[in-house]
Amino acid sequence: MLTRSFLSLILLLFMSSHSFAEEPNWQIYDQFLKRTISKRVIQGIPVHYVNYSQLIRDPAFVNLVSLLGSYPIDKLTSKNEKLAFYINAYNILAMNMVKKYWPIESIKDAGNWFMPVWGKTAGKVNGKDVSLDDIENKILRKLGDPRIHFAIVCASLSCPDLRVEAYKADLIDSQLTDQVTKFLHNSKKGFIVMGSTAKTSKIFSWFSEDFQVSGGIDAFIHRYLPSLKFNKIAPTLPYNWALNGG
Repeated sequence: MLTRSFLSLILLLFMSSHSFAEEPNWQIYDQFLKRTISKRVIQGIPVHYVNYSQLIRDPAFVNLVSLLGSYPIDKLTSKNEKLAFYINAYNILAMNMVKKYWPIESIKDAGNWFMPVWGKTAGKVNGKDVSLDDIENKILRKLGDPRIHFAIVCASLSCPDLRVEAYKADLIDSQLTDQVTKFLHNSKKGFIVMGSTAKTSKIFSWFSEDFQVSGGIDAFIHRYLPSLKFNKIAPTLPYNWALNGG
């Protein structure tokens, strides 16, 4: 018969083995997104509209920001865990930046010529101050998946839409693919063929080097829109920096 001390040892080992790779519980974020986002058309652009007026009074959002600040990132051991965590972190802290400077008409209004918003402290991750630039350029882009550019949302109308669910490690591949597909099917900010030219979001020019791992921008787009024919790509769709909510 197993002794009580032996059973305790087994339980301790079991708990320890599950502590090395563990995402945060994103349930509170799922619920927050569902009550904060609605579908609207703003300035002619279909968008997932963020109710910032509600967000700034929502105690759950305070808890989300606190979760990022206290979560021990050494628990994130796989690429998928890191992708999901830092995409969620970017989106939460972009909204937090809007909250900190509310009311504003554009997230860019939270910065200035000397210190653009992207370089300002947006919050904390693992107890350390971070900016949106830190998360995007020092962490996410280095993970080598260009689909992140269709998941991180800089609180603007021409950004990809904020997903109405948290990103999670076990779903991240399908979630990112879905984000790219939906963005490319949004002719107002993602992609549209005009004559022989495919006009795309400026995201493709700003981060063109990131798409080389997928064979370049043309190959990347054809992966999601295989039947479309065009002779050249022009990343010239206007980028509207107006806030993606109010």
